[in-house]
Amino acid sequence: MYPVSGKTMLARRVPTILPPLTPGESLETTRIYSALGRLAPGEALLAIRPFRSPHHTISDAGMVGGGSTPAPGEISLAHHGVLFLDELPEFHRRSLEVLRQPLEEGRVTISRALNSTTFPASFILMAAMNPCPCGYLGDPKRACKCSPPQIERYMARVSGPLLDRIDLHIEVPSVPYQELSAKADGTSSAVMREQVLRARGVQTRRFGSGVQRLNSRMSSRQLRRYCGLDAEGQGLLQKAMDDLGLSARAHDRILRVARTIADLEGAEHIRVGHLHEAIGYRSLDRKLWAR
Repeated sequence: MYPVSGKTMLARRVPTILPPLTPGESLETTRIYSALGRLAPGEALLAIRPFRSPHHTISDAGMVGGGSTPAPGEISLAHHGVLFLDELPEFHRRSLEVLRQPLEEGRVTISRALNSTTFPASFILMAAMNPCPCGYLGDPKRACKCSPPQIERYMARVSGPLLDRIDLHIEVPSVPYQELSAKADGTSSAVMREQVLRARGVQTRRFGSGVQRLNSRMSSRQLRRYCGLDAEGQGLLQKAMDDLGLSARAHDRILRVARTIADLEGAEHIRVGHLHEAIGYRSLDRKLWAR
């Protein structure tokens, strides 16, 4: 993302397009905030999905939880909500690497000498980073002043295994003046939420109401059952895997995203167009492979 492209504002809108908290989700999240004394005066239950945006100086214990008596960290405070990490490469490497297990399992376990404690941590991770230290690599109006080694070091601060666990990599250019001053309204959060609810409805009918009720939580067996590709789709995915050097995890995430795109269009099967779009959302894979 380029500087002043509205990334923080965009991230803050994500909870507004997600379905409302179910009673069970509200109770789980409220317990976490209550244990830490984070509930507002007079607030019995959390009614909206949490949005957490910790500063990049946060420690790994602050991120996942810890202490002599283990307490929940930011990822648990974001349970059933959004964790937004702005300026991702500026975070300590260890603070980012500890996210890998919770992203896969939806929970985090903190072990001590005498016992271990498990906290829920099922959250949507959103992160933003500039294309280079100065922020203007590829900008058509401003020249980048960074050297190739500086760009290499900057990008290397975020590990490949962590990027593998992020489904969508999207470039967000700066917003031109014409769009900022335009009087026409864009797509509202209410309209987007309706689309999300329709897609969630499809997934509920597909999986039921269990833990793996979302495309993002599909197991390998469910991937084979619900994400079958025709010969053209298999050829496209194989070419992407070979050309971009994608991992097995990235392969599965592309299929999950393609399945979701198909659900948004009301399609029963994944078509080549859905797969093309899902592969296109791996922009950082393309950049890292090009280097």
